[in-house]
Amino acid sequence: MPEPGRLSILQVTPYPWGARHEVNDFVRRVSGELAARGHRVVVAAPSDDRRAVRAGRDAIRAAGSDPRAVFGSRRSPGFVAVGGGVPLPRGPRPRIAPVPVDVSKALESLLRAVPFDVVHVHEPFAPSVSSAALRHSLSLNVGTFHEPHERLLSTQVARPLVEIFFGRLDGRTASSIATRDLLERYFAGTYDLVPPGADPSPRDGEAEGALRILFPATEERGALRLFLRALRHLPGEVDWRATVAVPSGEEAPLRVSRRLGERIDVAPLGEAELAPLAARHDVVVAASGGPRPTPSVVRQALASGAVPVVSRLPVYAELVGDGAAGLMFQPGDAETLAGQLCRLAEDGDGSRELRERAGDARTWADVTDELEGIYGRVVARRHEPAGDAAVRRRVTRRPLIDVDLHMHTDHSPDCATPVEVLLETAKDRGLGAIAITDHDEISGALAAREVAERIGGIKVILAEEVKTAEQGEVIGLFLEERIERGMTMAETIAEIRRQGGLVYMPHPFDRLHSVPDYEHLEAVVEDIDILEVFNPRVALSAFNDEAERFAAKYRIVPGAGSDSHVAQGLGSVRVRIHDFDGPAEFLEAMRDADITRKKKNMAYVQALKFLQTTGRPKAPKRSVPDAKPVRGGRQRRRRAASKS
Repeated sequence: MPEPGRLSILQVTPYPWGARHEVNDFVRRVSGELAARGHRVVVAAPSDDRRAVRAGRDAIRAAGSDPRAVFGSRRSPGFVAVGGGVPLPRGPRPRIAPVPVDVSKALESLLRAVPFDVVHVHEPFAPSVSSAALRHSLSLNVGTFHEPHERLLSTQVARPLVEIFFGRLDGRTASSIATRDLLERYFAGTYDLVPPGADPSPRDGEAEGALRILFPATEERGALRLFLRALRHLPGEVDWRATVAVPSGEEAPLRVSRRLGERIDVAPLGEAELAPLAARHDVVVAASGGPRPTPSVVRQALASGAVPVVSRLPVYAELVGDGAAGLMFQPGDAETLAGQLCRLAEDGDGSRELRERAGDARTWADVTDELEGIYGRVVARRHEPAGDAAVRRRVTRRPLIDVDLHMHTDHSPDCATPVEVLLETAKDRGLGAIAITDHDEISGALAAREVAERIGGIKVILAEEVKTAEQGEVIGLFLEERIERGMTMAETIAEIRRQGGLVYMPHPFDRLHSVPDYEHLEAVVEDIDILEVFNPRVALSAFNDEAERFAAKYRIVPGAGSDSHVAQGLGSVRVRIHDFDGPAEFLEAMRDADITRKKKNMAYVQALKFLQTTGRPKAPKRSVPDAKPVRGGRQRRRRAASKS
């Protein structure tokens, strides 16, 4: 895979930046590595510091005139505090004060001001800063799921909406096997496994005598109480010393007997102090019962050559290889924890064997290597926006015309508009070209081309809207032969290419049409020439917005069409481009297109379609050679109907 080059990256964490959290540590370490490698990195996070919030807003405003202003130096990533609240005062609270910061608005301003290559959101479950970033992002999105077990349960009520929302992720990663397996069960997709790293630290010698035990007090308070109970269960003949490492700024009251107190030290734990602390101890204990595990402690123990003794949580068991590189006990079982510590104190050879099984430490540079590969893979799928400069220069010398790229005739089973009526209406409305895209049929387009050549004044692009087997519809522009329905999307696209046509993806996110889902759409993103970003017949404007967002982030040429099934809807959407000759010139002309939307009462248009098509006898299936006889038959039926 090619190197991703220098990218602009936004890292988004949902946790307050000043708080100690595993996700924040991941974001901090990876962002630093990326910045050191020449990427431009911004970290966005909520904050309870009002000064940080004001500074973040100032940076966002400055980015409106100069996007570079939001980035930090080459060696240090930028930081934008995008939200946060003011702590409520103690005492009676007659009402809860509103949060004084509109996080969503601030993020939207940031994402519109700065053209990020990648927006990397962590734990993008709603409501959060990460979900807001995913909602407003116009860039390629990568999502990392760390420990979403509790949040996953809360999403099941709105699961269909969450699946659509997660569809905006162009790359998905999980920090552990347990997390990946859980996500694959609830939200199908491909998740790259990217575990966090640790800081390799050389052992501080092999001490003789006392077993040196480290307990980082980063889990819930109950874990510390369990650890102290386990120490009380140790036999008196066991020689041990313990250190309780307390995060800076926090207190860990040790209510222990005098006998234990003489053997326990309390040490401050700063951001960079876990590695040397672990290297000075033989054992590192992680005793969480589940509410607040800190797997970084276990990773650092393995990286420093200490033996981890952990509660049997999935995230811990995965790290110690289900007991191969450490010892385990059931959550809340102080006696078994004491037994494991006693075992290590009495069996020095066993301790050394466990340390040897840990293997090489995974560093943060390794993590960043993997993320760079994912970013590079996602970015490589963007289209080259430049196109063919020579063809574009030739096209731009020609006059401008209006085109409608999506419409139907009575050769489609759900349309009753004759070819002649469609062409006459198109000319009356000043269209210079139209693409006739009948459902699974090309005979209407062939017939229209013959009529257009006779009457002059309008171009007809031969096209077909083809229903694939299970992956929605796709339009082939500039065809000459009918394409059979029912093939896979890849097979249908290959047939369009064989005819020298262009691949046009209609109403790609309208769940009320037959459309490819996100997975299938991303699978063929490199093959899409034009993406329909506006279709007036979609039920919700959000579907068009989603299409526009998708086209922008992958740099796909945008298109639009009326999708008219009645003549009255023709030209409700116009694409103004330079005149063209053939598919290559058309594609270059579309790169500079202006899309205009004419207000039209779509309820009225849909009612006309219903009236014109309901009760109409189903026309026999027509092939290309039958175009002329069938057209003549319709003319006779139309004259008879007018007389009656």
